[in-house]
Amino acid sequence: MGRCPRCGEGHIFTGFLTVRDHCEVCGLDYSFADPADGPAVFVQLFACVPGVVFIIMLEILARPPLWVHLAVGIPVLILTAILPLRPIKGWLIAAQFTTRAQEAGTAALWAKLHGHEPRP
Repeated sequence: MGRCPRCGEGHIFTGFLTVRDHCEVCGLDYSFADPADGPAVFVQLFACVPGVVFIIMLEILARPPLWVHLAVGIPVLILTAILPLRPIKGWLIAAQFTTRAQEAGTAALWAKLHGHEPRP
C-alpha cells in the first residue's frame, strides 16, 4: 500500500519509486531505508520469469506474427516487470524498519547488538 511502516497513515513514496525523506504524519525519518537492488532482484526472479516463459510458450505453441508478440508481449512484460517494483520496494523498506536492519560487518555494530565490547 506504500504506507509508513510505523503509523500506517503516511506515505513512503513521493513518486513511483522515490522514497520520501520522512513520513508526513508521524515524522519517521526514512534515512534507514536502503533496499538497494532488492526490488529488482525479486521482480526478475519471481515476476519476470513467468512473463518471459509465457511469451516463449506463445511462440512455440502458436507461432504468431510479430505484431501479436508486440501486442501481447509488451503489456505482459510491463505488468510483470514494472508494476511489482513499488510494492516490493515498500515491503523491503517496511521489513528494514520492523527488523531494525543495519549495515553489518563492523565491530561497533556487533558490540551494540550484543551489549559488550568488540573483540580485538
